[in-house]
Amino acid sequence: MKNLLLLLILANVLYFMWGRYATQDPQPGVAVVSERDLGPPLEFLAAGDNEATTSVGAVLGSGDPSDLAAVVGRACVTIGPFSVRSDADTAVLEYAAAGMQTAVRSMRTEVFIGQSVQVTDVASRAAGREMVRVLERRGLDGPFVVGNDEIGYSIALGIFSDAANAERVELQARSAGFVVETTPMTRNQDVFFVDVGLPPGRGAGAIVERYGEDRVALRDAATCPR
Repeated sequence: MKNLLLLLILANVLYFMWGRYATQDPQPGVAVVSERDLGPPLEFLAAGDNEATTSVGAVLGSGDPSDLAAVVGRACVTIGPFSVRSDADTAVLEYAAAGMQTAVRSMRTEVFIGQSVQVTDVASRAAGREMVRVLERRGLDGPFVVGNDEIGYSIALGIFSDAANAERVELQARSAGFVVETTPMTRNQDVFFVDVGLPPGRGAGAIVERYGEDRVALRDAATCPR
């Protein structure tokens, strides 16, 4: 019995040694996989209509410009106001010839004319004539008496679109000892705006440079042509 037990132990030791040295490391090769192991087959979706599909080339600058407009949105500028319709029409023709969509809008608004400078507190027309002579000797050009006995008299010194000129005339009249009043003058008239739709990738820098920042509305402040 003792010998049998020793033989079993020896057999286990030999089996252990054989398994340790006989096992080889995995070697590279080709694995054969069944299609059943890959899961369900893939489904390919058909592309939609060409009109509804945005061109990647358009985004990169090589596709239809209308595709890019759909992606990035429409950019517009509004130029104005123009006090004369012909000036607005000239701008429309110029940008339309460059391939841009344009439109003219008009609106009735109060337009600033200039600063009216007057000498007030004139007692009578005769007194006004004497004051005019004093002002002319002070170097003021063309003052004249306005008004009547009912509403009173004043001496008009002019209407000036340039505020600096209005201030200069006012100081000259005050230096003569007269009371001077300067008031803004406005009138209602039609003004015109030109709405321009910019092509994709086209900026408004040239338009702003030409008309000035105060006459060009951008982004949300602009109106797109219809």
